[in-house]
Amino acid sequence: MNFGFFMLRIGLTGGIGTGKTTVANIFKVLGIPVFNADTVAKQLMENDLQLREQLIAQFGPTSFQDGKLNRAYLASIVFKDPYQLAVLNAMVHPLSLKAAEDWMKLQKAPYVIKEAALIFEAGAAAGLDLIIGVTAPTALRIQRVMHRDGISREAVLERMDKQIDESIKMRLCDFVIQNDNQHLLITQVLDLHKRFIG
Repeated sequence: MNFGFFMLRIGLTGGIGTGKTTVANIFKVLGIPVFNADTVAKQLMENDLQLREQLIAQFGPTSFQDGKLNRAYLASIVFKDPYQLAVLNAMVHPLSLKAAEDWMKLQKAPYVIKEAALIFEAGAAAGLDLIIGVTAPTALRIQRVMHRDGISREAVLERMDKQIDESIKMRLCDFVIQNDNQHLLITQVLDLHKRFIG
């Protein structure tokens, strides 16, 4: 917490394909700083030498290709094996949590957004004041991820299966945004923005 003024720390979460990043981008347009935990985790895996060594030791040299993280290879392992996924998360989450904490200390805004798929799973909720959930119908989520990542329906379902059930996750949130192509996203975000700066 920054002393001298009160800054809300707000989490933004939701299952794969719900549209968290789209919502985060609307907050960015409103001038709100956004920390994307997924992006930072990927940067850490590529740039943190100790973490890179741990990944190669655990998952083999194929984890990197031409110095870049081989995301497709890693995904093919961890989304089929809960133990390997837990090992990967145990390596990456502590570094990601520290990066978010350091980033928040530097911000000067009425509130900040931390966008992360695994806020509850990673134990990150404790460091946040409020949490926004983004939800969407399962069929729409599957369609979005298949289109975005160029993967099969089965592969999407495998990834969904590794996350907390959507209905449970939304009940844990303080606010829920519907991203179902029926409710206007911008209106929902603006309503929350007014509440947070008020």
